[in-house]
Amino acid sequence: MIDYSYDIEMVKGRIEKGIRTNNRKDDEYREIKIETGILKNAAGSAKVTLGKTMIYAGTKLEIGTPYPDTPEEGGITVGVELSPIGAPEFYAGPPSETSIELSRVVDRGIREAKTIDFKKLLLVPKEKAWFVYVDIYVMNHDGNLFDACQIAAMAALKTTKIPKIDEDFNQIKGEYAGNLKLEKLPVLNTYSKISNKIILDPDLNEDYATEARLSIAIDDNLNICALQKGEKGFFTQEELKEIIKTSKKKYKEMRKIFEKL
Repeated sequence: MIDYSYDIEMVKGRIEKGIRTNNRKDDEYREIKIETGILKNAAGSAKVTLGKTMIYAGTKLEIGTPYPDTPEEGGITVGVELSPIGAPEFYAGPPSETSIELSRVVDRGIREAKTIDFKKLLLVPKEKAWFVYVDIYVMNHDGNLFDACQIAAMAALKTTKIPKIDEDFNQIKGEYAGNLKLEKLPVLNTYSKISNKIILDPDLNEDYATEARLSIAIDDNLNICALQKGEKGFFTQEELKEIIKTSKKKYKEMRKIFEKL
């Protein structure tokens, strides 16, 4: 077990004094870099670095049977894998609680924002539809996996191509029918409460010092489409109002980045 107690106390002391890594402001992200088209066998792919946190994401489309309750729709599945090379505490094996939470938060933001019109993925009612799979890999954990994974997922989806199929619904290798259309571009923002201060995009040491965490997804209309609370602490009503206000401002910044992809 790694002892982070020294870092936690040091971080709390610095946060109380208004000091963050690289002298960031409380509502400032670390540097974001996005590369797309990095996985040649994926329908869409991206490499994202958020500070030193590094994420890979790839998408694929497969034809499946629509679910009984949505017979005229396709669907989406998001999975996050915490690679052992990403952090000392990650291990190979079944998905951990952290992996499952990350998958659900990213999936919920995309799904509830109506990012994809699943009806447009239908091929044959009740029989065949496209299903989108987003596979996310954490290659280096230096804090705020939630936002880094969401950015990578959106970048991969933004560059996803729909495979061309023959009359028997077999995919034609290397040929595409067009790009996957995204109806919305949701943005996830994650905040940490440390020593009664709220900061955006916590790095790894700030992650460990976090007393309460909140991830909030905003859609194109600046509406909240998903929320996830973490850790044992709490947020006051005034803190929540400020978080929502900041998230709407940050949405506009991130939207410009997505539109360039």
